[in-house]
Amino acid sequence: MPQISFSPPSPIESAVATVVNEPRGATLPLSKLAPEAALKRLELTIVRRLEGFLQGDHLGLLPGPGSDTNDARVYIPGQDDIRRMDWAVTARTTIPHVRDTIADRELEVWALMDVTPSMNWGTGGVTKRDLGIAAIATIGFLSQKIGDRFGGLVMDPQQITRIPARSGRMALYGLLRRMLTTPIVHDNTDGPMDLAAGMEQLGRTQRRRGLRIIVSDFLTTGDTELDPNVEIDWERPLRKLSVRNQVICVEVVDRRELEFPDLGEILIRDPETNFDRYVDTSDAAARERLNAATRAQRERIRVGIRRSGAAHMQLRTDRDWVEDIARFVMAYRRLASQLHTPPQGVSR
Repeated sequence: MPQISFSPPSPIESAVATVVNEPRGATLPLSKLAPEAALKRLELTIVRRLEGFLQGDHLGLLPGPGSDTNDARVYIPGQDDIRRMDWAVTARTTIPHVRDTIADRELEVWALMDVTPSMNWGTGGVTKRDLGIAAIATIGFLSQKIGDRFGGLVMDPQQITRIPARSGRMALYGLLRRMLTTPIVHDNTDGPMDLAAGMEQLGRTQRRRGLRIIVSDFLTTGDTELDPNVEIDWERPLRKLSVRNQVICVEVVDRRELEFPDLGEILIRDPETNFDRYVDTSDAAARERLNAATRAQRERIRVGIRRSGAAHMQLRTDRDWVEDIARFVMAYRRLASQLHTPPQGVSR
């Protein structure tokens, strides 16, 4: 009986399969989300230089027992602990004084992860969804210190799944594992949730100030507007979120969303609606119109994020996300330093 052998698919066949078919699972293993060697280099060259901006010396919201001393005030019998008596000030003023302290409370980081059908796209061997999880992993490891807590919200068209905030590196790995194992949302899945509703729920349920990470392609179903002066529906909740928190918007895109290749006549289909149309990409004029519309769409997203007061970082599936995040963090550090510098002649 003849034996039948099966040869593994070629790289071209594998790439075609990831584009034509819906992904069945994660395209990145947990071990590659945030390479340990790269993170160690980043911790030495970036994190310590970012002390006090993305993480580090953060003070609590409420006064209370802690290690950072505050101003001295008059002692109130029956309310103040006599062990906090400031004897030096008491001796100088002959009036009992106590020294207040400021509580050192941990930083809370919450990430909103968009897993709608449009995030399943990817032609670089990784989907936009998994690239977004990799961004959360890298930012999480860079911003985490002892006592800091990291939580997440996973948004699909039907619901938002909340992953409670916990501290420690193992807890962060657990959050990433839950995001990776979240079932793939099939095309044309209907539901009441969108990016604007996800931002509103994030701001409504997480009242404590902290760092907020929004990971999405920021595409709105049915929105064909290209004028950057027209407000996008998620701008208002993003602006409200940015008032109380430091917000970083991570826009994940694929190369073929920005540059249409010359592949002849192809079918362009929207995974979140019933729209589909054949386009002749061998026509240079047609490709230029598509690319121009894509550039205008991404420019409108960029302007909308900037107008909302949030930081903007764009990641592509065909690039090294660790390097892009490192470049963003360094640029953001310089910007934060300028924002925190008082005007000439004014002291802090």
